[in-house]
Order: sequence, then C-alpha cells, then structure tokens
Amino acid sequence: MVKGKCVKTALLVVAIIMLLLMVLWSTIATWLPKLVGLWLPEGTQLVLTQRPELIKRGISLQGIQFLAEDCFLADAGPMTLTYQNRQWNLLAESLDIDTHCLEKLRTQQTEEQTTSPFSIGDIQQQLPLFNITLNRLSVTPWEAYSGKVELTNSAQGQKITFNGNLLSGVASLNNQQQLTLESFSLHIPDSDDVIQLNGEIQVPVSLDAIPEQGNIYGEFVTSYIDKPLMLELGWQQRDGHLFVTPQGEKEKLLDLPWVLSGKHLTVQQGKWQWPYGSQPFSGGVDMTLSDWNSDYSEANIEARLNMVTQGSAGKGNAVLTFAPGKVSLTNSDLNFQLTGKVNEQQMSLYISTPGILTGPIVNPTLRMLSGSLLRAVGPVTPDIYLQEARLPLAGIKITDKGVSGRLQTIISASHRYWGKYKLHLDGRAQEFWLDQGHWEWNFWGNGDMPPLKAKWDMSGRGEWNESLINLQSLSTGFNHLVYGQVTVDKPRLTLSSPLNWQRSQGMYEAGWQLHADKVSFDNGAYLPPSTLNINFLGRDPANFQWKGDLSTDKIGPINLSGRWDGERIRGEAWWPEQSLQVFQTLLPPDLGFKIRGGKLYAQAAFSISEEQGVEAGGHWVVKDGGMWLKDGELSGLDFVMSYRLKDHIWQLGPKSPVKLRVKKLNNLFDMSNITADLQGYYPHSDRYPLRLTNVGVDMLKGHVGMQELRIPQKNPAMLTLKAIDLSELFTILKPKQFTMSGRVDGELPLFLNHPEWLIRNGWIENSNSLTLRLDKDMVQAISDDNMATGDIMDWLRYMEISRSRADVNLSNLGLLTMDAQIKGFNPTKNAERLVELNYHHEEDIFQLWRSLRFGDNLQDNLQQLFSLPVENNQ
Repeated sequence: MVKGKCVKTALLVVAIIMLLLMVLWSTIATWLPKLVGLWLPEGTQLVLTQRPELIKRGISLQGIQFLAEDCFLADAGPMTLTYQNRQWNLLAESLDIDTHCLEKLRTQQTEEQTTSPFSIGDIQQQLPLFNITLNRLSVTPWEAYSGKVELTNSAQGQKITFNGNLLSGVASLNNQQQLTLESFSLHIPDSDDVIQLNGEIQVPVSLDAIPEQGNIYGEFVTSYIDKPLMLELGWQQRDGHLFVTPQGEKEKLLDLPWVLSGKHLTVQQGKWQWPYGSQPFSGGVDMTLSDWNSDYSEANIEARLNMVTQGSAGKGNAVLTFAPGKVSLTNSDLNFQLTGKVNEQQMSLYISTPGILTGPIVNPTLRMLSGSLLRAVGPVTPDIYLQEARLPLAGIKITDKGVSGRLQTIISASHRYWGKYKLHLDGRAQEFWLDQGHWEWNFWGNGDMPPLKAKWDMSGRGEWNESLINLQSLSTGFNHLVYGQVTVDKPRLTLSSPLNWQRSQGMYEAGWQLHADKVSFDNGAYLPPSTLNINFLGRDPANFQWKGDLSTDKIGPINLSGRWDGERIRGEAWWPEQSLQVFQTLLPPDLGFKIRGGKLYAQAAFSISEEQGVEAGGHWVVKDGGMWLKDGELSGLDFVMSYRLKDHIWQLGPKSPVKLRVKKLNNLFDMSNITADLQGYYPHSDRYPLRLTNVGVDMLKGHVGMQELRIPQKNPAMLTLKAIDLSELFTILKPKQFTMSGRVDGELPLFLNHPEWLIRNGWIENSNSLTLRLDKDMVQAISDDNMATGDIMDWLRYMEISRSRADVNLSNLGLLTMDAQIKGFNPTKNAERLVELNYHHEEDIFQLWRSLRFGDNLQDNLQQLFSLPVENNQ
C-alpha cells in the first residue's frame, strides 16, 4: 500500500517537474533575457525575437538582439545550436554590430573586476570543443568589409577565418600561446590598393599584459607608387620598431621606435617621409600612451605630428597636436589642434583648426572649435590667381554619419584674361555626406570681364536632401557683352523650373531660360529681344534628353531637341517656314534694302564631343524672296543649301550643289535668270576643292556665263560674253562724248591665285556690225587742240564698224590694259574708204568702277591719241 503511494507520489512529482519545465520552456523568451541581464552592463538588455524551438540534437532560434538603451548594438539572425560528436556547433545566418551604440554603454567598475584575471591557458582549458559559423558579419560603419566568419576550438587550439570581398584572413592560437597570423588581406574600397600581413606573436600568460615579443610582416600595394611597400613590426620585451620601406630600397618611409614601460608606451623622434608627390613631404612623430585599464578599452594619450613642405612658395610646416586626453571604446575625450602652413607648388594653405574628439574611438565625433579656419592663396593655374579662399569651420561636427553645422566658403580670385570675381557659398548641413543627410545652401557672386567690357552677377539657392539634389533657383547674367561689332544687352540665364536630381532613382530634370534684351551690330542692324528655352529630362547630368525652342520678337520659334550621354551632345533643330520679312532688322539701314516677300525654312542636326569636336549637317531653303534695293529691286530669289561640318571642314552640297536662282535683279541695269551652283569644301584643298558652276546671267540683251571655277584654281575660269548689246550698256552709262550700238561676244579667262593677273589674254569682238557716234563737241575739242586731225575726226564722227576686237588684260592691282583694232567706214563720207584704228588703253579699273563714268577718261585718251601724226592712225 505504501509502495503504491510512493509510486503515485513519484509520478506526481515527475508530472509537476515536467509541467514546470514546459512552463519555463514556453516562457523562456521572457525570463531568460532578464536572468542574463543580471550579468550585463547597466542600461543593456538581451531580447529573443521568438521562443526557441527544439530540433534534432539542439535548438533553433529566430534571432537574438542586444540593446544598449534603445540602440541595437548587436542583432543576430536565425541560428541553430547543436551538440554532436562531443562538439558544440553554432550556425548563424548573420550578425550585425552597430558601433554607434557603444556611446550608450554605461561602464561599471567593481572590486571584483580588480581581482587577478584568468590566464590564457586557463581559458583555453575551460573552453569546450566548438565550431561557430557566421555566414555574414557586418560592423557599422564598415559594412563594405562584411564577410563570413568561422571560429573553431579543437585539441590543437583556436582558429578564426574571415572571408569577404574586401577583407579576408586566417589567424590561429595554439596551446603554447603562440598566435600566428597566417594571412591577412585588406582591399581599399574603390581602388586597387591592397594591404597584406602575416606574422607571429607570443601571447602573454595574463590577459592584462602586453605580448613580450612578436614579428609581423606585411606588404602594401598602392597605385601611388610603382613598387610595393614592405611593413615590419617587431618587438622584444620593452623595445619595438615599426618600419615601412619601398621594396628594394633602404630609405624608410616610416620609422617609429617605441618603448614600453609598465602602462606607458612612448614613441620618440619618429620620422616619416613621402617623396612621391609633386613635392616631397616629411615630418616627425612623438606620442605617449599611458594608464590603460585592464581590458585595454581606455587609455590616456598625448601626441605631436608635423609635416614639412617645400614648394615654390617656400617652406611650410603644419603641426597636429593631441593634448593629454582619454581615448576609449565608449567615451573618448581628446582635444586636438592642427595649425601651420602647407605649400603645394606656388599655392599656400594656412590651417588653424582646434577641435575636440569624443565618443567611441572606433567611431569618434569631431567638433571644430571657435577659430577653426582654412585659408588658401596663390596661383591655381598659370591663368588663375587665388587672392584668398576662406573656409570657416567653427561649430562643425563630423561623424561617420556625415557633417553637421554651418558650411561656408568665400573665394576671391582673378583670371589673367577674364578678370576678377568673388564667390560666396553659405549653408547648413545636418549629418550630411554623399547621398545621406541634408545640406541647404545659398550662393552668390559677381565679377568683371574686361575682354567683353562686362560686369556679371550670380545668385541661387538649393539643397541636397538624402539622394536628392535640388537647385531651386539660379540667375546669372551680364549688364552687356561687347565683342567686336556686336553688343548684347542684358543677357541672363535663369532656371525656369527647379533642377531635381534624384540620384538613387536615376531621375534628372531641369528647365533653363536664356534671355537677351537686344543684340546690336555696329552697322545699325539688330536682333530684337530673344529667348532660348530648354528643358532637361533624364537619369543624371551625364545622361539626359533636352528639348526647347529659340525665338525673338518675330523670328522663330526654332524647335530644338537632343540628348547628352556624358561624352557627346546630339541635337536637331527645325525652323518652320516663315516670312523673310522677319529678318528686316538684321539688314543695316544704310543699305537701303527692304524685304518685301519670300519664305524661309531650315533643318539641322549636330553633335559635339571632346574627341571629335563639332559635327553638323542640314539644309536652308529660301523661296521666292524679294526686296527693294536703294537703286532697284530683286525678285524671285530661290536659294537651296545643304551642308555638312566635320573636322572643322564645311562640305557644301554633299548630295546636290548649293543652288542660287534669281529671276530678276534691277540695279544699275536689268539682270534676269541669275544662276549659280556651288559644291565642295571649305577650307578647300587640292584633295577637297570647291567648285562654282553653272554661273549665268541674262543682261544687256545678252548673256554672261561661266562654266566652272575650281578653288584651288589650276586652270583659268572662262567668263563668256554672248551678244551683249552695246546700246543697252551705253544707255545705262550715259556717256556724253560718244555712243555705240551693236552686239559683242568675248571670253575673259579669270585667275584667282595668279601672282600677277586677274584676267590674262581675254578678248572681246563684235558679233555683228557696230556703230560708233562721237559727240560733236568732243570732236571739236580734239580738233581745236590739233588742227591737223580735223579731217580724221570728221571721218570718225560716225562709223559703221565691220570688224572690232579688243585684247584685254587685268592685273591683280586693278590695271586694265586693252589693245583694240577697229575696221570700218563712214557712210556719210565715203562708204568705200576703209578706216583702220589701232587703240591702246590703260585704266585703273577699280577707280573706274567707283566712278562708273569713263567717257571723260576716254576723251582724254583720244585727245592724246589723235595728237600723234595722222599717218599712224589711218
């Protein structure tokens, strides 16, 4: 009976225990963190995201979080813990550590912490066999160096392996306390620079002691020099040395001797140099590190580093000092100051930046104190001289999250050609870094531009919020621009719609407007107020499409569109058909031209790049143009021109010639059916000539034409005259002394590059009979000078000419030489008596064209001619 009661009691106890275990297991996510919290630092807590689950040979957790106040110091993802073959195995998907949370850790110092610590050997003996695998370990703010971690403890010792894209390595600790760095490789982000280390360290027995000896070797491959840098860190007892030396050289880039005495590490007369820049840099290092605590998480530091430069502006020296202060894993407090002068070639940088370093030393906060200032002076380029650039830094705070505080810059500079200018930038940042935080700013400036006789100004405002760059306003312009014979009044570029660049989403848009009140020319012509509107839309400033229009008061709008891909800007322009009368203001008033009709339209495509320059192509078309001239009118003007531009060479008429057609031109005399075709290249060459063909004009009831003119010229261009009516010519010229009638033909070989002649061996002769009539007053005047010629002049007063030929030459100085032979008779005297006249004439043709009155000159020449003996002329 008693036995039965005992069995029942035992079963009841077992049931109670099992029930208690079930309750504890079901509430483990609540009580276990509180229990662990008894041993955690004040203000921290452990959180299980879900209740653990039992699996074969172990448990599974969805995650564990460790908080310092409200900050997630560590966040572990899903993990499993199993026990197999006398070894614990922990497998976790991820572990994220945020060093910003170290600032919220509250350190506790108790008497128990001052007791003698464990030795390395004791810890190794107490560790169970285990294998810990983290598929991803990430530490903020060094997320780029994340990777996979494996930590094992075996009978031979401990081993850790890290494998990431930028950081990898293997280290092991054996049971004789020998720490071996088997490999270590660190790639600098966004560069080809690599650091590789290996070596051995004898770990001390006590955890609060410094290793007694060790040697670490490394290699640093950098793009700044063409050979690796060899690193060597070695120490024995109290003395140690750190060397950095280029491979194969003896001169050291870094030489740091150090001495360790108790809790006192001293670096004295350390040296460094860098001879690979535009000028050599060198300096010294002195540092004292002391009074660190038992876990090395806190120490006092005092240091001085200097840098000596020797540029064209002289020697400079900058000194960085750290006042005695504390560096700590949780709460550093260290004053520093960088002062001095740095010379880079002819530029000088003046530095005065007192500040304070606080927070965790692995992720510190820098605060710039009152008086912090950077100044730069000197020539930036051979053409640009910087009078002063000022960057006040007082009040700025710098952390790994970015820059906070007021950011401002004042620049005064001058350009050798473009003149002086002054620029201001003022704004405020809040934890700003590239694509994070917020920075808002205003900017303004002004200057002179002597080459264009102009003064300019600029102003605007914008912000950079996270990955969005927003330029809210911009206005820049000139009072006027004067270049050669052109004056532009008040040109100004403004934002017609805000510029927005969303960098994370690849979106870029902006609207621009360029306006000028008036464009004036010295000859009196002008362009009315004109406006260029352009809108950008794309991914970023190196990849967008643009669209706009250009118009004046009446001209246009000319529609524009294209794209920019970071290397080449491409575009097209369409000029819709409109009246030629809109160009009236572009004609100088003193020309006396007035456009009275016609249409124009055009189209063009172009591209601009640094390598290929400007390339363009298109066409212009003018239809049925007409205008009133000062002494006449032009009507029926048709003009078609296609072109290409490449490698600074214009190709005119690539597929069909440029065509000019004019139905009628009336000025000094009537001309009609004017034609000219042009095709070729400009600038021209032997390989790429320019050809003017199909030149012709109906005038003086005849025709003047030219088949081809090739430039560069190798053969003369033949100007032909057919059936030119002399009576029409003399009616226009209206000479008082004589008149002629009849028609003539001729050929005038034209030269453009002859060293002496414009026309050589040209001729003009009659195509039918000619009639010559001399003014009786002129005949009388000649007879009065020489009575012997009276009978001859009586024969020449009226002549029917059956044969007339003139050989014509014209020098490039404008001297016209004409030798004429005339055969005819005077029907009023004797139709059977033949009169032969040989005549030589020289005239400054340029002066003749200016006067357009050659009758008086001819009279003078005839008077000289007939002053000769009679027999020479008959």
